[in-house]
Amino acid sequence: ALLVAYVGYVGLGAGVLQALERPAEVRAAQHLLQEHWELLANHTCLRGPALQRLVQGIVQAYKSGITLQGNTTSLGRWDFSGSFFFSISAITTIGYGNLSPSTVAGRIFCIVFALFGIPLNLVLLNEIGQLMLLGVQRCARHLEEVFHWQKKASLLIKTCALVTGLLLFLLLPPLLFSDKEGWSYEEGFYYSFITLSTIGFGDYVIGMNPDRTYPGWYKNVISLWILFGMAWLALVIKFCINFLE
Repeated sequence: ALLVAYVGYVGLGAGVLQALERPAEVRAAQHLLQEHWELLANHTCLRGPALQRLVQGIVQAYKSGITLQGNTTSLGRWDFSGSFFFSISAITTIGYGNLSPSTVAGRIFCIVFALFGIPLNLVLLNEIGQLMLLGVQRCARHLEEVFHWQKKASLLIKTCALVTGLLLFLLLPPLLFSDKEGWSYEEGFYYSFITLSTIGFGDYVIGMNPDRTYPGWYKNVISLWILFGMAWLALVIKFCINFLE
């Protein structure tokens, strides 16, 4: 019964997503093809295979963190802050997919680094989660002793912890992303949940816009936000699991 419910839930998600996203995909494909033929028609000196190779080269360069800016190229994804953020996304298993090692040595190191880093990250997240839970329990006991509440104290503290976590990790960060990235609030909220849940689609990633200048503290603060936010969301998901079970 559980397996049937699981497959049915995934099938429901697939059906809804197909209905919502497939028309937009078709429109985007038609628009891209139309622009391709218009470009070849208006610039007869261009040849189809050469243009295709150029487009593939631009896409591959963008995946490596290189973008064209006029007659120059923009670097910066593999500086220390970018590499630090990539390391965080690797061992937290977010894996945005927008950036990956291109050298053999880098790929081998990434395997070894993740092999030991993922367990270390899980242990740290578990400790942070336990400290958060311990703080909630202590506050609940303190309220029970002061006001002689029984079940009300635990419910009140858990509600406050949930609301505080929602503000710190999901509701307020999109305001920062709107300022630094130029995203809408909905896009920032979407990025926050996709990141903290370790889904990590990679369609929205901070600090990747070559037209914007980011402060040095930006990626480091976001890395800490990811670490504590994942621990908080893990507690919420654990509560949901207990509820479902």
